[in-house]
Amino acid sequence: MRDGMTARDEAEARDEAKAEREVVAAALIVDGRLLLARRGHPPELAGQWELPGGKVEPGEQPRAALRRELREELGVEADAGERIGVDVELPSGLVLRAYRATLVSGTPEPLEHTGLCWVDAAGLRRMQLVAADRVWVPALCDALTAG
Repeated sequence: MRDGMTARDEAEARDEAKAEREVVAAALIVDGRLLLARRGHPPELAGQWELPGGKVEPGEQPRAALRRELREELGVEADAGERIGVDVELPSGLVLRAYRATLVSGTPEPLEHTGLCWVDAAGLRRMQLVAADRVWVPALCDALTAG
């Protein structure tokens, strides 16, 4: 243990350090369709599609971060559920994790993206997704077809 830190302090510090490295993404599924958001920037990702989400802030829990990001990016209230797919290590050293999300209220609007679309499993396979999200296609298709 570090000087003056209890085991609990060290555990909390590790959790905060992990949270500062985490990016969350929402698999928002309504009536068998998944919501995708079109990137406007950076230039190398502009026009590609992704699951909406963003970085976990220090001291924030991942599911709370996802709810906050959906309010900021889409103007909706949503609940964050179970994880979907595997962790994705990003080149920046961040870890990207997807969570199933349930729409509670509101209609999604592209507040921070250039567009939104709803896709079924077949449509998802045809979308030009950002590279980091492509690894989740099989798990997302399973979630879409399972209902």
